[in-house]
Amino acid sequence: MLRAMANSALDDVSYHQLRQLVGLVDHDLAGDPFPVRAMDAVVFVVGNATQTAHFYQSAFGMDLVAYSGPETGNAEYKSFVLRSGSARFVINGGVRPDSPLLDHHRRHGDGVADLALEVADVDQCVEHARASGATVLTEPHEVSDEHGTVRLAAIATYGETRHTLVDRSRYSGPYLPGYEARDRSVPKPEGAPKRLFQAVDHCVGNVELGRMDEWVSFYHRVMGFVNMAEFVGDDIATDYSALMSKVVANGNHRVKFPLNEPAVGKKRSQIDEFLEFYDGPGCQHIALATNDIIATVEAMRAAGVEFLNTPDSYYDDPELRARIGEVRVPIETLKRHRILVDRDEDGYLLQIFTKPVGDRPTVFYELIERHGSLGFGKGNFKALFEAIEREQERRGNL
Repeated sequence: MLRAMANSALDDVSYHQLRQLVGLVDHDLAGDPFPVRAMDAVVFVVGNATQTAHFYQSAFGMDLVAYSGPETGNAEYKSFVLRSGSARFVINGGVRPDSPLLDHHRRHGDGVADLALEVADVDQCVEHARASGATVLTEPHEVSDEHGTVRLAAIATYGETRHTLVDRSRYSGPYLPGYEARDRSVPKPEGAPKRLFQAVDHCVGNVELGRMDEWVSFYHRVMGFVNMAEFVGDDIATDYSALMSKVVANGNHRVKFPLNEPAVGKKRSQIDEFLEFYDGPGCQHIALATNDIIATVEAMRAAGVEFLNTPDSYYDDPELRARIGEVRVPIETLKRHRILVDRDEDGYLLQIFTKPVGDRPTVFYELIERHGSLGFGKGNFKALFEAIEREQERRGNL
């Protein structure tokens, strides 16, 4: 029962691989009032979907698998569906000047509009969400084509972000009705790996001061999520800025949502900067699970992706070597690539963060390679936030 419920129709990554990649734990979804199978898609609204889709193919190694736009009879917007293992990104951009997508983009810039979830029963989830006080944005309905039928609905979460609920158990098409299958439009470099990452590990939401606990309660009450971690006080502060964070997850930890709010500090935190430039709450970063972070970072750097820099002192600190013990990559190799390492009671992880990928200092990415650890790199928070503050200072926003 567990394996059948843990795996999604999207996966071409095995259950065993996912267990290591994203830290799955044993859980039977059969008794959940809001049975979430997996992250269905991270859905973006951007200013230029055509160029953004090219970027994610060339720089992130993703495959183009489906498309909807004027050429397919959709005159309102362009939509590109990209895959990497079990991770799916959908890139949407408005075509007509009066498009609501362009209104969204004018306010927020490039960003995540929808964290879509694959669920076992759309109607059950909506009924429970409504009874628990959630706002239902789209009532359950079906869309069909020659590949079958998909049942959909949507509920609201923080800011203008939504969770579309998807049951595609009766559908065999490339994404949704109205989309045509496509092949990647950017050739892979010779010798490139099959993929640079295999799954979405977690998606981080930034919310206003004083509202983190409200949204944590929302995920408990509405979606049956459980607490995974909590970071407050010195755990998550530097000499200049601070924030507070709590992590909620569905029962088997396939879907994990850290939620951050700013805390009082001497200067503006990264959360304050995000809220200003995104013009409200939203998804700050997406963590991508890889089984070879060194090869992934090398390929992405070669394609022009910029990563945060970690000073030599992080790697030369004897306490680091004493704390992390033996890991699969020598410290000297991690230092050369500026990759962070952390260990907890379950194992260790390797991680690195990109700089913001758009014009606004908002959305960025994390690459994470787990070896038993179910954590989020608590031991690296100070080094990470100091690196972010150096970039804020360069932008004049600290």
